[in-house]
Amino acid sequence: ARLKQIGWFSGAVTGTYGSATASAVKGFQDKRGIPETGEVDARTWSRLVAMTRTPTDDAKHNRTPKPSAKGLDPRCLTGRAICISKSSNSLTWVVDGKAQLKMDVRFGASGTPTREGSFSIQRKERTWTSTIYHSKMPYSMFFSGGQAVHYSSDFAARGYAGASHGCVNVRNLSGISSLFSQARTGDKVIVYR
Repeated sequence: ARLKQIGWFSGAVTGTYGSATASAVKGFQDKRGIPETGEVDARTWSRLVAMTRTPTDDAKHNRTPKPSAKGLDPRCLTGRAICISKSSNSLTWVVDGKAQLKMDVRFGASGTPTREGSFSIQRKERTWTSTIYHSKMPYSMFFSGGQAVHYSSDFAARGYAGASHGCVNVRNLSGISSLFSQARTGDKVIVYR
């Protein structure tokens, strides 16, 4: 389930350590300069845990959880809102109090923190490259100056081992593509702890 979070395993989680799992582990190890054994030693496990979060029961049983508006900031419960929780590392797309979509996110590093507060989508760019850091930012929805919600291939590859320069990074490409097509300029963006 942890390998699936970061795109190294695409099959169903079965609870069996078979050839597909061993192959995924070898790929994960190779990418990180760890000897390719296909076995999860302490070094591999430590690196994998640092890049992922504890799998939910739904993830362990191949169930897609239905997003919920329960526990979200009250500002998210009216109108159209991209609701971003720093405490749960999650983004929830909410329309008229009903959660439509939920995805994992990561934030800026300590020197370049993601701003908190109530914002709105100021502009959208399907393809964008940062003019400061020269990194690709597909499906950007800018909400506070140069800070945007966008897809991050680095987040998809490295998980929580990295950070952004202040943006809200999403690693689910199909999810951010769907959100980008639904969200409109002027929709709320709420970032909170």
